[in-house]
Amino acid sequence: MKGKIVLIPFPFTDLTSSKLRPALVLYQGKYDLILAFISSQTRPQTTEAEIHVRKGMPGFENSGLKVDSVIRLDKIATVLKDLVIAELGELDAHSRESVNKKLCALFQI
Repeated sequence: MKGKIVLIPFPFTDLTSSKLRPALVLYQGKYDLILAFISSQTRPQTTEAEIHVRKGMPGFENSGLKVDSVIRLDKIATVLKDLVIAELGELDAHSRESVNKKLCALFQI
């Protein structure tokens, strides 16, 4: 399931609530998923923790995303697999490679 984009109630960072949104599966365990937040609120400046997914990019049509979006690798959550509402699509190989490289840089591994 790694690399899939799913629809899930993603928790807010203060854990007071959640919002239904797309998220990228970074890891699949037996019962849980580790996910990265995806937002349609893109900014012109990209931070070291962001990967942009835009219409017109190779593989965008397979992502299941409807608008230009940004994967926020600094907003990660572990959630039960059972909370997944739907699988929307999959990130293309080039973008998955970018995610892996950015995660290694962010966590200095």
